[in-house]
Order: sequence, then C-alpha cells, then structure tokens
Amino acid sequence: MLNGDYFHRVNKLSPTRFWVNNPSREEARLAIEAGALGCTCNPSYGQKMLDHSTEVEREYAATLLAESVRETTDDNEAVTLFQRKLVKGIAEIFFPMYEGSKGENGYVSIQGDPIREHDPDLIIGEAFKNRAIGGNACIKIPLTASGLQAMETLIAADIPINATEIFAMAQVRDLCQTYVSVSKKSGKHPKMYLSHIAGIYDDYLQNYVKKHNIDIYPDVLMQAGLSIARVAYQHLRDNNYPITLVGGGARGLHHFTEMIGGDCVVTINWRGTADVLLKEDPPVVWRLFNPVPEHVIKELSAKLPDYRRGYVEKGLEVQEYEEFGPVELFRSGFVGSWKRVLELVAEMHNQKA
Repeated sequence: MLNGDYFHRVNKLSPTRFWVNNPSREEARLAIEAGALGCTCNPSYGQKMLDHSTEVEREYAATLLAESVRETTDDNEAVTLFQRKLVKGIAEIFFPMYEGSKGENGYVSIQGDPIREHDPDLIIGEAFKNRAIGGNACIKIPLTASGLQAMETLIAADIPINATEIFAMAQVRDLCQTYVSVSKKSGKHPKMYLSHIAGIYDDYLQNYVKKHNIDIYPDVLMQAGLSIARVAYQHLRDNNYPITLVGGGARGLHHFTEMIGGDCVVTINWRGTADVLLKEDPPVVWRLFNPVPEHVIKELSAKLPDYRRGYVEKGLEVQEYEEFGPVELFRSGFVGSWKRVLELVAEMHNQKA
C-alpha cells in the first residue's frame, strides 16, 4: 500500500530530498519516520538543545555539557566537544540509513566554532575530529576565503563537505571551481553539498527594504532568495558538477515547496515547518523550474544592491564573502549562540577552580 504522507510522496514523486535541521533525538526519529533522508546541525545547535522545550532534551544536553567541561580545562575545546557529543547522538540515529543506502543518504552535517572560522587550520583540525563521529558525518564549512582554503585540504583527504553560508553566485562559482581543481589533482571525489541560504537572504533584504523605505511589492521581494537558488541549481546542472544543492535557512513553507522537482536537498526545522507541511499536506508539484519573470529580476537588481551582487556571477570577490551582508546576518546568530554556551562553560570551569 502506498504511503500517502507528504514527505514520502515528495520522495516518490520527485528527486527532491527532505533533511531535518537541528533536531532533538526524538525529532530526528520522527523526521526519519516521515521521510527525512539526512540532517544538518549548525553552531546554534548546542544553545538550542540547552533551551529545548522538553525537559528530557534539556537534561540530556546539560549532561553532555557537564561531561565536556570535565574532559578539558579549555573553554573553547569544551564547547566544541559538547557540539560533537550532541551531533554524534543524531549521527548514530541516521547511521543505519547511511549504511543501508551505501553512503547515498543519512548524512549528518556538523559545523564548528563560528567565532574562529577565519582560521583555516582550525577549521581543518576540527573537521578531522568531527569526522571521527562516524562515516555519515559531513563537515559543514562556511564558504569564505578561509573556508575555501580549508576545503582544498579536506577535499584532497576525501572528507564529505557541506559548504554553507552561501548566498551569492560568485561563491557558487568558486566552490565548483575549487572542487573540480582539487579533485583532478588528488583523484578524490568526496560528497559535496552546496547550501544556499535563501530564507536568510530574504530576511536580510526585507530588513534593507524597511530600513531604506524601498518601494517594492512583497510579491516581488519574496522571490529574491529562491531566484538565486534556481540560478545556482541550473549552474550545477549545466556544468555537470558532482555537487548537490541544499536549500537552507527556510523562513516559510515556500522555501521547501518551491524547490520541489530539483535533484537537490531542502533542510528545514521539524517544528514550525516540517510538522506544518505534514499537517497541511500540500500537493507535490514540481516548481523549481518555474522561471522567475525578467521584470522581477530587473526590479530586485535595480532597487537592492546586495541582491544584484548575489545574482551576477562576478558580483563579489572572494575577500568580500565574509563581510557580505547576508553572510554577516547568518553568522551573527551562530556567534551569539556559541558565545552563550561559551559563557556557561566558563562559569562551570570557574566553579570547579
């Protein structure tokens, strides 16, 4: 008998895959049951688990944090240990899927310290330690100048990577060229995911519109992030790059439903997005290939400078990635969450001293 639930229909009727973002252990199990084929975790994960709505998950996170504090006197190391322990628990839940699919599905992304991510050596060191979580651990790295430098080493080491904090076509171009160049030299072709963060891009542009009182219809503005995701997807297909697009940063149901039809991944939170889609049960209709009207692209480009910089392939230089407005907005949330856990760790270490 056919499984008629929404994400199972997505899996059957399209090549699009659902990944769950920052889940608790229970949410990970529920997501898998609903049809999730992978998972992403970001640097906010530790803080979110410590503040989880259920007591059992808060206590679980607090126990792992206490373990991490006991294992090292270094505050930064304790926070990275805490992140690793949390993600390991999720990776173990997805590992049977990874094994059963022979490495095609079941990946769980883990991202390290967002405060010190300007140091490629630190990114590389964290990556090898995080990779020890398990065969399905996918290393999430921001696509900045330092992130690209780190990726060169990790691609050659055959490490699965989820390149994140991607908003601009220039970042897409540089990742693709780096992957092809390093793979050709090294003979290694690890799994590579490219996470385009359409929802956060939309947040950033909406803030810009409000701040500068830009006269633009919300109907036009809401197409901004996804219009670049569509171009990024087509760029990967046209050039036959062995890289999978991930749609991230969902802020509305459309950030999932508009990606349907693409041979891609969309990562969403269980609560507030995945559970709502299950309840609303919209039709599974291929929408990714719907063209964005030229007048929409022209208006967005004319009125929003940071949209134009993201849309054109040479809108940014690699040295500008880290300070690109949407990247800074996205990263600021990670840094705030990481600092909160870092402060807790410092207090716990001081109490032991």
